[in-house]
Amino acid sequence: MGKIIAVVSGKGGTGKTSFTANVGLALAALGCSTLCLDCDITLRNLDLALGLSDRALMDFTDVIAGRCTLEDAVVQHPKYPKLHLLTAPLSARPMPIAPEQMKALLDRIRQTYDYCLIDAPAGLGMGFHLASDYADRAVVVTNTDASSLRDAQRTVMELDRLGRGNLHLVVGRVEKKLLRSLHTTIDDAMDAAGLPLLGVVPEDRNVPYALNTGIPLRECSNYAARAYENIARRIMGQRIPLMRI
Repeated sequence: MGKIIAVVSGKGGTGKTSFTANVGLALAALGCSTLCLDCDITLRNLDLALGLSDRALMDFTDVIAGRCTLEDAVVQHPKYPKLHLLTAPLSARPMPIAPEQMKALLDRIRQTYDYCLIDAPAGLGMGFHLASDYADRAVVVTNTDASSLRDAQRTVMELDRLGRGNLHLVVGRVEKKLLRSLHTTIDDAMDAAGLPLLGVVPEDRNVPYALNTGIPLRECSNYAARAYENIARRIMGQRIPLMRI
């Protein structure tokens, strides 16, 4: 039975979509059948990050409504065949989704894939609950700035209120000079969120390029891409030390 992982954050711009795309690519490259599911209804970007925007014709609401099967809706990555994408609707007035409908979809996904990474929208609205209510674990992505840490705390409080267990923290966009010049540290981020650390992703100027072009980061940089692969290995249960930033 596969594992559903909700990727959440309290605010936008923390690197949540980049995390979902690149950890998904890493899991697929490591031999795991992986689905990246975009839950950011009307504001989806995961198809762009994976370079699959021209192939994503159906979305997960089409599967829920019975207009197509899961197999018909997913898009296979041309270079990483074990990676598939199921995107969110772009419609300004998407169909309402009942919790039991989302649960049924995720149960079907569990039977098909080793891992499903759900890219939740920023904040704590409907999309957040669609992504997290039936997930097996959640990853809270934050940065080291004070506003990101505060929003991460609020996100963790909401996950705790929902009874979500198995929570982990990822600190993204970490710069050497930031850690040296400010009092904020990785330990501070862990203390603020109250979560164990799954990984640290360094600031890498190749990340925006990869997101904008849809070229896999692992093909144009070995810096942040290595951090994402380390996180993927930890998700698989391997003991991997943190990389030096």
